[in-house]
Amino acid sequence: MEKRTNISSGAKWEDIVGYSRAVRIGNTVEVTGTVAVKDGEVVGPGDAYKQTKYSLQIIADVLTKAGAKLSDVVRTRMFVTDISRWEEYGKAHREVFGEIKPATSMIEVSGLIDPEYLVEIEATAIIS
Repeated sequence: MEKRTNISSGAKWEDIVGYSRAVRIGNTVEVTGTVAVKDGEVVGPGDAYKQTKYSLQIIADVLTKAGAKLSDVVRTRMFVTDISRWEEYGKAHREVFGEIKPATSMIEVSGLIDPEYLVEIEATAIIS
């Protein structure tokens, strides 16, 4: 069996809910749903583009900790609270993944855990 490595962000919610920021098994890294939060505060309240960019930066950082890079990402999932703002989410995603072009989904949800969150992003990377 391949070694499992859990990567923590140190967020208090990880122990409360029982999850890791990312999990690596073999050459696969799964990154949990990620929102734009820094020091307990929402980054870019009301700004779909800024929240998406910041969430993707968090994902890039955790991928590095897991021994992966953005070019290893094969799948993203964007859970958004207002699909009519798809171009804002999409612009930020394109700026990060425009050359990589992972498979992706953008799914409208009725809400996220905090009403100020506009987007939550998951990623899957396969280290080549």
